[in-house]
Amino acid sequence: MPVLASTNVGAGRLVLKPQGFALPHYADSSKVAYVIQGTDGVVGTVLPNTEKEVVLKLKQGDIIPVPIGTISWWYNEGGSDLIVVFLGETSNAHVPGQFTYFLLTGGQGIIGSFSNELTSKVYNLNKDEVNKLTKSQTGLLLVKLEKDQPMPKPTMDLTKKLVLDIDVAKPGIEVQNGGSITTITESEFHFIGDVGLSVIKVKLESNTIKAPSYLVNPLVQLIYIARGYGKIEIVGLNGKRVSDTQVKPGHLIVVPKFFVIAQIAGEEGMESYSIVTTTKPLSEELAGMASIWISALPHVLFVRALQPFLKYLCAS
Repeated sequence: MPVLASTNVGAGRLVLKPQGFALPHYADSSKVAYVIQGTDGVVGTVLPNTEKEVVLKLKQGDIIPVPIGTISWWYNEGGSDLIVVFLGETSNAHVPGQFTYFLLTGGQGIIGSFSNELTSKVYNLNKDEVNKLTKSQTGLLLVKLEKDQPMPKPTMDLTKKLVLDIDVAKPGIEVQNGGSITTITESEFHFIGDVGLSVIKVKLESNTIKAPSYLVNPLVQLIYIARGYGKIEIVGLNGKRVSDTQVKPGHLIVVPKFFVIAQIAGEEGMESYSIVTTTKPLSEELAGMASIWISALPHVLFVRALQPFLKYLCAS
């Protein structure tokens, strides 16, 4: 999607089968991970400028920020698929619009790419030990571990601090039989400030509408459709409708700065997660009780609407 590059945002989707393991790596972009499916995920992280690995538990509904340069590995210790979606900004990426990963081990691992002489001296290893370190793991990014493979156990106290369940977070807006909007900023979840992003979850019930709105900040919104079906309409420059698209789970939508977006849910309802490239998002509604029509402009609109009629009266 060229629009990802032009707006400096990116996305990725990780599917781990049971005992699936994503080898340790770091990336050139800050992002937020959303657990779309699964109950027994585990992530190990070493945050920048820290020396201790933190192991956290993950389940459906959880979000976890991943600051740029964080070393992480991901593991599915459950019996069904673990699906994690990553949304982030790519202003510092090697390739705008893409996450580039640097693997520490495996067939494309950094350590194995250095000369044996250097590795031997740095780690004080003999030739056989160097070969074992650099050649024994031939997988690229994803491998499958044995069921009896010992793995570090999550620390639940740190999980509560560094992982947030957005599905149980209190919505900022909630309408009975209509849906809810939950916005997570650093005020609600301090750790998310480390990635410079905010998270918005929109849950619409059957055949309901999220009224047109736009972000006041000059920033980009990247939306992932997680569940359900519906339609998204976007209006951009010169009042032109630039998107009128049927969407389903797995679809990705980019909303450029100041563009206006509306969402319409289908029979099954619709649920989406998105990032906004700021820690303090501000939005304006174009319909409903919080609409600018009600709060600021009714007299102006009234006069404008009557202007042709008033001119006719004056002329007559």
